[in-house]
Amino acid sequence: MRDWQRKNFLASITDRYVRGTMDRRSFLRAAGKLGLAAGALGAGMGGGRPFLGLGTPAYAQGSMEPSAEMMKWLGDVGKPFAGTTLRLATESTPPSNAIANSLKPFFEQATGIKIEIEVLPLEQVLQKLTLDVASSLGTYDLYYIDQSWAASFAQDVFDPREQIEAKPDLFYPDYNIDDFLPALVDGISKYGDAMVGVPYDIPIFIMQYRKDIYDELKLKAPETLEELYENSKAITDAKGPAMYGTSGQMKSGHYSLECDWTAWLWGHGGQIFDADKKFAGNNEAGLAAMEYWDRLHKTMPPGVNGWTWDGQGQSVSQGVAASMLSWGEFFPFFDDPKSGQISGLMEAAVPPRANSLITPDKTGFGEIPGVGHQGGSSLAVSKYSKSPDAAWVFMQWATSADTQALITVLGGGTGPTRTSVYDDPRVLANARVGAGTTRHLPVVRETIAKHMGSEPDLPEWAEISSDTIPVGLGRYFAGEFASPKEAMDDIAAKVTGILAG
Repeated sequence: MRDWQRKNFLASITDRYVRGTMDRRSFLRAAGKLGLAAGALGAGMGGGRPFLGLGTPAYAQGSMEPSAEMMKWLGDVGKPFAGTTLRLATESTPPSNAIANSLKPFFEQATGIKIEIEVLPLEQVLQKLTLDVASSLGTYDLYYIDQSWAASFAQDVFDPREQIEAKPDLFYPDYNIDDFLPALVDGISKYGDAMVGVPYDIPIFIMQYRKDIYDELKLKAPETLEELYENSKAITDAKGPAMYGTSGQMKSGHYSLECDWTAWLWGHGGQIFDADKKFAGNNEAGLAAMEYWDRLHKTMPPGVNGWTWDGQGQSVSQGVAASMLSWGEFFPFFDDPKSGQISGLMEAAVPPRANSLITPDKTGFGEIPGVGHQGGSSLAVSKYSKSPDAAWVFMQWATSADTQALITVLGGGTGPTRTSVYDDPRVLANARVGAGTTRHLPVVRETIAKHMGSEPDLPEWAEISSDTIPVGLGRYFAGEFASPKEAMDDIAAKVTGILAG
């Protein structure tokens, strides 16, 4: 199939899926055959990521402004583009929300460039992107690219390193592309040797627990997976059924269930695929992970089998569960006194270390084992934009260290993608109890550096991760299989069939 045919067909099936005329499984299978690793789309992840509203900044609002140096540069470089309108379709993320709700007036006033940001469910972002790429019309000037889409759209965006070299007169002197965390550049924004934009957003699993409950029962933050189980059992035994030790995101058939599985699998020395690119979740390490999960499951609230990340977060915020290994962007929500019952009671820690950890060279399809399961996205300039130079100016501003610091304070939630932002005085000043806190970010930073796990990158992963694995796991936890071995062998057989075409 020629590239233009592939793009048009991909746009067609994505549009049909969003409009409801194509079922999930058919979409995932067709998208995979076209080379799109659609990640969580098929599981309804597009319903929105958890709790990403703006927090309350530590500084007065008048102090939450771009630096004078940045504003001067924007004023100088933006003059030729005054009157231009740039458009971006994006998922609801802390960067997008903070820019759309608070920061874009600064950019617009300095440059005379108007910014239109559409915040949409993830599947609708993909719909807009595929239609734009297929038509080459340049309706959108900037692309929000989920990490699972990088391979499909690498040819449709500018490599930022090439833009720096080709447009020195438009380059912000302090942009420093090397400031982006190397693990994120490699894990999110690179396809082969090309950079598909720059790291924009990084949700990642961290340990989050009720310090008051832990102190009461003389427990400490779990350093191992077994300690996590022992702590969770102790809390459940002492306080159940009013409170359980930990929580999960274990809804059958939903991508969130697959996310939980990877943490336990990788943490027990397992891998999704071996070096021969065969499914390995049913090997000895994979079965040890399932045995552990069975035990941990008994320390979770009864409703956990029906929860995605939202239900998991609510179980903690309402005091039903005392801990969770989950997305770091929950933490500022927990600290917000308007959001639940636990403001100031939570603490963050790096994920419990793996019992053993297999090295990436022993996995397949670029899988990187690590208990800190990550998701992420890039921001890129479209090659079809009618105003690529203006878009490049905006992209530098939106992903600069100065703007990221403002986003981090105003948006809370997920961690910055730049090294320097973690040490920015504005970010450090917000490390206090309250809405939009940043007091969890040192943990996020360490997790990215030492505990980050990334899923494999293959076209069929859309169907496997969002349907095959979570459906099979859901059937197991519903009692449809006699043993973990039977369940994992069934998943293995289905994955093998998918890979065989």
